[in-house]
Amino acid sequence: MIKIQESERLMDIKWNENYLIHSNDIDYKSEARLSVILALMQRTADADLERLGASRDEMIAQGMGWMLITMELRFQRIPRALENISIHTWNKGSKGALWQRDFRILDNEGKVIAEACSIWALVDIEKRKVLRPSAFTIEVPMNADDSAGEAPDKVKIPENEAMHEVYRSVVRYSGIDANGHLNNSRYADLVMDALRKEELDQLKIQSFKITYQHEALAGDEIAVYRSDAADGTLYFKGQAPDGGSFFEACLVTAEE
Repeated sequence: MIKIQESERLMDIKWNENYLIHSNDIDYKSEARLSVILALMQRTADADLERLGASRDEMIAQGMGWMLITMELRFQRIPRALENISIHTWNKGSKGALWQRDFRILDNEGKVIAEACSIWALVDIEKRKVLRPSAFTIEVPMNADDSAGEAPDKVKIPENEAMHEVYRSVVRYSGIDANGHLNNSRYADLVMDALRKEELDQLKIQSFKITYQHEALAGDEIAVYRSDAADGTLYFKGQAPDGGSFFEACLVTAEE
């Protein structure tokens, strides 16, 4: 059983980490890549649990892991090159078998530049079975008073939305994480790579929402589909050769 020091119970409910957006974190517009922002958020969430005693090694020893189901990220603006940002995160609480974790990203002056809400499930890593929150032996402080938004629903592409294949990608070394599958943040690269250069030149991200439906392992081929833009909204999906779905995503943009 994972043990917690009594003093750790008194830690602040929120946790924050500070980051510098380095030159290798940005795109050709000198803005942080969407995948980088998601990776930094993941790192902050990991740090929050680690300070409570739930390190990755401890979780593996208990045969448990976290599965991200849906992430919704809303921007006031995108962090830029060499900018210092602070990412705050907290446990919003659980409902049924699902947990909500919120995020808030601040600039160096303390102004909010982005907020996010995410839904997670605790899973048995051997049986690939979702576990009830009571199976988690760590007491995770809950902050229900502050909110970055309502719990996000899963992405659902409208049935009449015309989708066309843009390209195919194979999961390789560069995208695989310690769990042996394509890292959650790298799905954002699959989405952004489906945009044309002229779209990237003219559009800015207002929000990004993604639902992970099936993990992609090394060697898996992902066919990436997208819709045309309608009122600044684009839909994306990643499909396996057998017709199975890896993810569905929605990007809301606006002309600069």
